[in-house]
Amino acid sequence: MKTAHRKPCAIMPKTFLIITCLLVAALGVLPVGAKEKKKGAAAVPATPLTDVGNKLQAQYAEQLAAIRAEIEKALPAVSAQKKAALQNAEAAVAAAQKMAEAANASASTANNTKAKIDNWKKFWVGKDKKAIATEQANLASAPTAAARQASQQKIAELQANMAEGEKKIAEAQAELTREKIGQDARTAASESAKAALARARANEVSAARALLADVEPFLSNDQLDAKLVKGAVLAHGTPHGLATFAQQGAEQSGLVEKLLADTALMKQMLEAGGAAFGKYGQAIQIYTAIQKASPKAKDGVLQRLALAVSLELAGGIKQKNPEAQANAPVYVDPVKRYLHYEKAYLDGELDSAFKTLTAWEYRLVVDSDAPDQILAWGREALRNYRPDHVTNPNYGWRYSMAVRTEVPYGSQNVAYDLPDLQEYQNIAKDGGVCGRRAFFGRFILKSFGIPSWGVTQHGHAALSHWTPKGWVINLGAGFEHSWWDKSDVSLSGTQFLLETEARANAPEYLKVLRAQWVNFILGEEAYNDRKQIAGGLWSNLAHYKSVVIASQSVALGPLGEELAEANEPAEKPTAGEAPIKAADQQVVANPSGSIIIPAVAHSAAVGKSMNLKSYSGGVQLNCEGGFKTQYSFNAPQAGKYLLTLRVATLQTGQKFLLAANSAHSAEVAVPYTLGMWQETKPVEVALVKGQNTLNFESEQKSRGVAIKQFLLTPAK
Repeated sequence: MKTAHRKPCAIMPKTFLIITCLLVAALGVLPVGAKEKKKGAAAVPATPLTDVGNKLQAQYAEQLAAIRAEIEKALPAVSAQKKAALQNAEAAVAAAQKMAEAANASASTANNTKAKIDNWKKFWVGKDKKAIATEQANLASAPTAAARQASQQKIAELQANMAEGEKKIAEAQAELTREKIGQDARTAASESAKAALARARANEVSAARALLADVEPFLSNDQLDAKLVKGAVLAHGTPHGLATFAQQGAEQSGLVEKLLADTALMKQMLEAGGAAFGKYGQAIQIYTAIQKASPKAKDGVLQRLALAVSLELAGGIKQKNPEAQANAPVYVDPVKRYLHYEKAYLDGELDSAFKTLTAWEYRLVVDSDAPDQILAWGREALRNYRPDHVTNPNYGWRYSMAVRTEVPYGSQNVAYDLPDLQEYQNIAKDGGVCGRRAFFGRFILKSFGIPSWGVTQHGHAALSHWTPKGWVINLGAGFEHSWWDKSDVSLSGTQFLLETEARANAPEYLKVLRAQWVNFILGEEAYNDRKQIAGGLWSNLAHYKSVVIASQSVALGPLGEELAEANEPAEKPTAGEAPIKAADQQVVANPSGSIIIPAVAHSAAVGKSMNLKSYSGGVQLNCEGGFKTQYSFNAPQAGKYLLTLRVATLQTGQKFLLAANSAHSAEVAVPYTLGMWQETKPVEVALVKGQNTLNFESEQKSRGVAIKQFLLTPAK
C-alpha cells in the first residue's frame, strides 16, 4: 500500500534565507549534517557466533517463530474494498500534491527574484560599498607610495565588482517587472491547488478511518501484549543480534533472559522507541548498571531517564572532545550521562518541564555528543551571561535565542577556534554559518533538558525542539522542508512531526505501537517517508492511525526563518528585563575603604544595554559595543584606588574605556571568561573625597558583556 501523505515539498519558501548557505555549499564547504548518507554503502559484517551463540540464536529464532504463528492466527481480516479505496485516495493526494507544488513554484517566481535582488544588494553591492569606504580611509592614511598604489588598485577592483553587481540587480529588476504581470492569477491558482490538496488529504484520512475500523478491536485489545512485545523485541533485536550479546558469558545471557521474561519493561522500551540499532542486550546491561549506580533510578522521572539513556546509548554515541584532549573518552559513558542529568535535575538546574517528559522525549535530550562537563558549562554560562534566555516565557525561543545573541553568522573567525576548547565553546566564541549555529542551538537546549531533533534542509541546517504546545523549528523553514539522517534511522520532518503529534495522545498511540509490533513480528518492511518506502500492511495501518490521531493537532509554524542566515529577528522576543529597585543601585562603602558600585547604578546612557535579574543575586548589566554611561558615587577618602569590574563574556578581544573625574581614559582589556564571572585586571584611578564621577564606555567593536559590579579598593 503506497502512501503520499505529507511528502516533503521540494519548494522552499523565502529562499533568500539560505542563499548564503547555498553559496558556501557551492564552494565545497557544506554545513555539518547537511551531507546525505551515501547510498549502497557496504553493510557492517555480522559478528560471528560461537557454538554457544548458535544455540542461543536457534533458541531465540524458535521463540520468534512460535509467536509469529500465534499472532498470524489472531490477526483480523481486512477489507480488500477498503484497501482499494485508500489506495485511490493516496493516488489522488499524490496528484494534488504535484499540482500544488507546480502552482506554488509558479506563484513564488516573483518572490524568489525579489529575494535574489535583496540578497545581492546586501551581500554583493552593499558589502563592496563598505569595503570601498574602508579602503578609501586606508588610502587617505597610507604612509608610502606603495601603500597608496595598493589601496587604489583594491578600490578599482571593488568598484568593478560592485558595478557588475549593480548590473545584475538591474537585470533582475527588469525580470521582476515582467514576472509581476499575471502574479495575481498565479497566486489564485496556487491557493486553489492548496485547497484541492487539503480536500484530497481529508478524503485520504476518511478512507484510512474506514480501513482502520476493521482492525480497531484488535488494536484496542491488550490481551496479546505480552506476546506482541516479546515478539517485537526478538524481531527488532534479531535472534543473531541477541545471541551475539548473550554469547559473551553467563552474565550477558542472563540479562537477555531477564529482559525477555519482563513484559512490562519490554513494553516500556518499545513505547520509548526501542533500543538504538536493536541492541537490547546492551540496553538492559546499561539499565542494570544505572540502577546499581543510583537507587533513585527505579521510579518516576529518574526511571524514565534511566530507560532513555539505556535505549539511546545502547549503540554508543561518539563524544566531541577538545582537539587538544587526545586521551579523552571516545564515547559518551551512559552511566555517567545518566548521573549527570540526575544530579542536574535534583539540583534544580534543568528546565521546569523536564519532569513532565516521556522516556521517548528524554532520548532526544541525553543523546548530546557534548561531554558531560560541557553540558554543565552550557547551563552555567547561559545562566551567568544571558539569564533572560533561561527564563524566557516563550518556549519557542527559550535557550535557543542564544544562537542569535551569541553565535554571529559568518565563518570568517572559525580559523581562530582554540584546540583546548570544546567545539560548542568555540562556536560561541567564533560564530559560524548555519551548521555551527544549529549545532549550538541543539546543544544548549539539551544542556537544560529540552528535547531537540536535528533538521537538515536543502543547503541548510536548522534545529527543532520540544515546547509544551508542540515541536517547533528554529532558524529555518517548516518540517515539510526538513529531514534528519542519523546513523540508525532516517526520517523526514513530516514523519517526525507526525510521530510527536500522535504520541501526545498516549492511549491512542498505543494502538499505533501494536500495529508496529505486528509489523516487526511479521517481518514486513516499515513505512519511511524519507526513503520513500511504502511499507507493509501493518506498518501502513500504524502510519494511518498516527495520521488520524494527529488530524486534531495544530502544527506550530517555524520560528526565526529570517534568522537562518542573520542575527536580527523580525519580531523581538520577550526580553525579560528586570525592574530596577533602589536597593539594586545602592553603592556600598565598606569599613576597609573599598567601594562597590552595582553595574546598574548608572545615570542616563547611550547604546544598547539590558538590566537582567542575575542568578547570583541582584541585577546585572548586559551591554554591547558603543555603550556609554556615568556612575556618580561618594568616596570616604581621597587617593589612589584600584578599579576592577566583575564580568562574564563568551567572546575574546573586547575592551572598556574608563575615566575617573574627567581624567584621561584608561583602556581595560576584558577577559575571556567562557561565561563565568571573573574580575578584570585592576587599573589605578584617582578619587577625591566626596562626590566622584566614573565615565564608562564599551569599545565600539566589542560584543556583549555582562557586568555585575565595579570594585574600588584603596591602593597600598
